Amino acid sequence: MKSKNLLVGIVLSSALFSSTAAWADAYLDQAKLAVEKATAPVTQWDGPTTGPKLVAGKRIIFIASDMKNGGVQGVQQGLSEAAAAAGWKLETLDGGGSIKDQLSSLNQAIAQKPDGIVIGGWNPNVAKIPLKKAISEGITLVAWHAVPEPGPIPKYNVFYNVTSDSTQVSEIAAQYAVVKSNGQAKVLIFTDSLYQIALDKANVMKKEIEKCSGCQVLEFIDTPLADTANRMPSMTFSLLQKYGDKFQYALAINDLYFDFMAPSLKTAGKGGDKAPFNISAGDGSISAYQRIRSGDSQSATVPEPLKLHGWQLLDELNRAFAKQPPSGYVTPAHLVTRDNIGSDGGKNNMFDPQNDYQGHYKAIWGVK
Repeated sequence: MKSKNLLVGIVLSSALFSSTAAWADAYLDQAKLAVEKATAPVTQWDGPTTGPKLVAGKRIIFIASDMKNGGVQGVQQGLSEAAAAAGWKLETLDGGGSIKDQLSSLNQAIAQKPDGIVIGGWNPNVAKIPLKKAISEGITLVAWHAVPEPGPIPKYNVFYNVTSDSTQVSEIAAQYAVVKSNGQAKVLIFTDSLYQIALDKANVMKKEIEKCSGCQVLEFIDTPLADTANRMPSMTFSLLQKYGDKFQYALAINDLYFDFMAPSLKTAGKGGDKAPFNISAGDGSISAYQRIRSGDSQSATVPEPLKLHGWQLLDELNRAFAKQPPSGYVTPAHLVTRDNIGSDGGKNNMFDPQNDYQGHYKAIWGVK
C-alpha cells in the first residue's frame, strides 16, 4: 500500500512539475513575442484615419510644466509643427517646474481667452478653480501627462489626456529583463512613491517579474527622483556590496536613476556588457539613448513619441472644436535597445516613429 501511495505521489509531483515547467515556457514565449513586437520598426500608422476637417483660425496656449524638461520640450515641438501646418496660432507659457508658476501661467492664459489650452505635463488637481473658470469662458481643455491614464478627464472637463499606457510601458520593460535573462532575472526595482504613476508603474513591473517562475525581485526601492544625484552613487555601491553577483537587473520608472548609477557602476568595474543590466520603463532621455548606444550601463528604455503626441493634441482639440468625440488613440509601447536604436529617430536621440503621422493627420484635417 505504501509503495502504491509513493508511486501516486511521484506521478502527481511529476505532473505538477511538468505543468509548472510548461507554464514557465509558455510565459517566456509570450514575453519574447511581446519584446519582438515592441522593438520592431514603427513604419505603419495605427492611429485615426477619419475625423473632422480642420476648424480654421484657432488660437491655443500650451502651458508647460517646465520647459527644461526634455519630454515637455518634445511635445511642444510637435504641437508647434502641427499648429504651423494647421495655420493656428500657438503661444507657449513656461510653468517653470513650480505649482505657483504653473497657476500663474494658467491664469495668464485664461485672461487671454484663447480657443484652447493645453495642460503640458502638470497635475490639474492643483488648479480646479481656474480650470472651472476656463470652461465657463468657453475655453477647450486638452492635456498631455496630466494624469497616468489616457483619455478624457471628466472631473476637470479635460476633453482628452494624451499619454502612453503606463501599464503597457511597465510590462514591456519587465518582460525585456525576463527575455534577456532567459527567464532567470534577479531584479531590483526603483521608484518614487511621491508620484502615484511612478508607484503604479513599479508595482506593474514587480507583478510581471513575479509571473516568471525562475525570476526574483530582490528589492523594491523607494527613493525620490528629485534627489537621485545625491543618493544613487552611494546607494549603487551599497547594493553591489549587499547583493554581489545577484544584482543582475535594475528596473526603474525613469532613466534619471541611471544617470547617477552609471558612474558608480563604471568605478566598480560593472555595467556595459556585465551585469547589472539597467532597463527604464519610460522617458527615453538623450543621456539614456547615449548609454544604450555605447553599451554603457543601460540596456533599454521605453520612450514616448513626443512629437507625435504634439500632433495628436492638436487633432484632439480640432475634434472638440468640431463637436465630435475624441479619437481614443493611445500610442503603443516601443522598446529601444542597442539592436534597434538606429531606427525611428534614434540617430537624433529620440523616438520619432517613421510612419508619416504628420501626413496622416494632415489628410484627416484636409490640409497640405
